[in-house]
Amino acid sequence: MNTEQSPTATATARTSDATSPTMRAVVQDRYGEVDALRLEQTSRPEIAADEVLVRVHAAGMDRGTWHNMTGRPYLMRIMGFGFRGPKNRVPGLDVAGTVVEVGSSVTRFAVGDEVFGISRGSFAEYAAAREDKLAAKPQSLTFEQAAVVPVSGITALQALRDAGRLQAGQRVLIIGASGGVGSYAVQIAKALGAHVTGVASTSKLDLLRSLGADDVIDYTREDFAEGPDRYDLIIDIAGNSTLTRLRRALTLHGTLVIVGGEDGGSFTGGIGRQFRALAISPFLPQRLAMHATKERASDLEPLSDLIETGRVTPSLERTYSLDQVPEAMRQLQAGTVRGKLAVTL
Repeated sequence: MNTEQSPTATATARTSDATSPTMRAVVQDRYGEVDALRLEQTSRPEIAADEVLVRVHAAGMDRGTWHNMTGRPYLMRIMGFGFRGPKNRVPGLDVAGTVVEVGSSVTRFAVGDEVFGISRGSFAEYAAAREDKLAAKPQSLTFEQAAVVPVSGITALQALRDAGRLQAGQRVLIIGASGGVGSYAVQIAKALGAHVTGVASTSKLDLLRSLGADDVIDYTREDFAEGPDRYDLIIDIAGNSTLTRLRRALTLHGTLVIVGGEDGGSFTGGIGRQFRALAISPFLPQRLAMHATKERASDLEPLSDLIETGRVTPSLERTYSLDQVPEAMRQLQAGTVRGKLAVTL
């Protein structure tokens, strides 16, 4: 990504304000790897009646943004995300910042409010977001911490509570527990009264313990499916285990929730495994389910309550500047992140 600019251009870019029609943003016109991203001066987004314009203080990096960058699996292009390139040329979903403009039908927010949630294009100085995808920023969090909550936190909450139907006292296995969604899933499951076992690599086991996991499994040394323990609920996040292997670790009437998966080919990716789980579930004593995140403010509010009461804390490993987004994306792709990454402006 070429960030070289003349001194005049740089000064202009860095002094964008609420009256300027342009802003600095990371943009992408075609699907590809990190070299498809570039930093440029572009038009500020216009908001609809049900949207607000947020001055971005920080943005979160999530796996969905990587999929939107690459356009893989290809099935997502058919599903309406854009055929040759992303529909929204500014990437980024997670956002935390200050409201600078409100649409005509917005009633929950006013100019000056500090908010966090899900936007369209948060790797920029300004982002548009629907009113029903934002909530008041938790006072105990910095903007950087708040920015890494929405997508991953909502996904973890919905996977456990809605798809998993978690009950207090159940034994829960979380595969991929050290990542963005997993780090929240461990804490939320504990807050809901579960006995939590987290699966991760050797270097990340200390993180799982710090998040409150009752037990940890090092997948480089131990196979969770071959151990003596059986689980009432398994949350598989970005895993690649076969359904047979996952079912082996479940109790007779246990539940498996597949949140993600990065294998399975370029066309369907991990989605194929999710569809197979749904197809065979009616014929089994166990319940196999998939989870697709619903972006809604009504789930940001219980997350805020968990955060303000100290039961959930964002696990923020590192922050990057806007011109370092490609570097952050490379780290995310490498799978070395412990928790979450944020982009600060």
